[in-house]
Amino acid sequence: MTWPPGFLWGSATAAAQIEGAAHEGGKEDSIWDAYARQPLAIAGGDTPERAVDHYHRMPQDVALMKDLGLDSYRFSTSWARVIPGDRAINRTGLRFYSDLVDELIGADILPWLTLYHWDLPQALQEKGGWANRETAYRFAEYAEVVYNVLGDRVTHWTTFNEPLCSSLIAYAGGEHAPGLTDPDAALAALHHQHLAHGLAVRRLRELAARDGRELHIGITLNLTNAVADDPTDPVDLDASRRIDGLWNRMFLEPLLLGAYPSDVLADLREFDFEQYVQPGDLEIIAADIDFLGVNHYHDDNVSGHPASPDAPPSLRPTAKPGASPFPGSEHVSFPSRGLPRTAMDWEVNPDGLRTLLVRLGREYPTLPPLYVTENGSAYEDERVGDEIDDAERVAYLRAHVAAVGAAVKDGADVRGYFVWSLLDNFEWAWGYAKRFGIVYVDYETLERVPKRSAREYAAIIAGSRAVV
Repeated sequence: MTWPPGFLWGSATAAAQIEGAAHEGGKEDSIWDAYARQPLAIAGGDTPERAVDHYHRMPQDVALMKDLGLDSYRFSTSWARVIPGDRAINRTGLRFYSDLVDELIGADILPWLTLYHWDLPQALQEKGGWANRETAYRFAEYAEVVYNVLGDRVTHWTTFNEPLCSSLIAYAGGEHAPGLTDPDAALAALHHQHLAHGLAVRRLRELAARDGRELHIGITLNLTNAVADDPTDPVDLDASRRIDGLWNRMFLEPLLLGAYPSDVLADLREFDFEQYVQPGDLEIIAADIDFLGVNHYHDDNVSGHPASPDAPPSLRPTAKPGASPFPGSEHVSFPSRGLPRTAMDWEVNPDGLRTLLVRLGREYPTLPPLYVTENGSAYEDERVGDEIDDAERVAYLRAHVAAVGAAVKDGADVRGYFVWSLLDNFEWAWGYAKRFGIVYVDYETLERVPKRSAREYAAIIAGSRAVV
């Protein structure tokens, strides 16, 4: 198809997943370093201590990006590297990111910076983390520190990546660091991360105006289509409403509409969510953004009926941290629709991405331009010599890129696509057991080997530029 002028093709990573050097160059513990030391927290007892050593191999990795023909690279800065231990600014850590930005610009790749991809300094967690309102103000200070070093060269800024995961799943679901199961803390974290976003947007705008610079500022949300298993069943319909409300609208609506959805507030009545919302907060949270990043991997087929314990494995629901601790969500289940599944046990339904992108534009008339900032798949890759023929990932990539194209044809204002991920990496609670990269990493030698999917993505990019 003919893509919109200036459509960006990119790839994405996160600092904690690829950098390693977890205690080098002045960096101290993030919540993921501390969490990984807890028994049974991470599959295989893995840690992000070395990850895939991007910290020492950054120029080589940027060369891989250039070979693929990427327009942009979405990376995150580690708060725990920039201000380790919640103390002084770490110039060595900032120099690494400055060197990365220079390397990208030298390769004609647009640097796309994410300020928070889940690696809060452990020292701040010990003061309450995101359940502590003060952390929102510290985040705005951190944003200013990063801007003061990189703002002369970085034009695209994302405040948060997937706050659903770093609030509800991390503080109530217990799957992500800090690994808590405290619904009150999770709801406080949700609001405080929204507040932190708004405060950072305001601060970055002020700094850019002072310096006469134009910044493009936004946020990335992981969004789903909550599909009622039986669309004629009121119980299933209400379950899909609750999941859509808690996982989608509690993030979209304060950012875009300046209010939390009333039905979800009613669902959360016994937790008194509104105690966290102070006068003026929602005005700050609804600061104008220049883009919305959309991360989407799969839909969620939702039922309000408990799953049968006798269901065969293929029909058992996928566990979904973050739902059960909240009122009204205790009996939500996720029955199989019989679709193909990735190694993460996530269903493959490319049209769900098209549906989501079109829906956003239809339901939110003031929606800013969209970028698909993450989309990808994990499979069991097998290396034969220097070949990794990841045919399933190639099929997933082709189908989801086509779905983005279909969404554009249907009127969605989508201006870029970032495949997740550039490299195999530390997959959070899964450790190194799940591979999402289009570039294979040998975890013993740290050798990088482009997979067939990398070649496919390079061909997609080249083909899009050849269309006149």
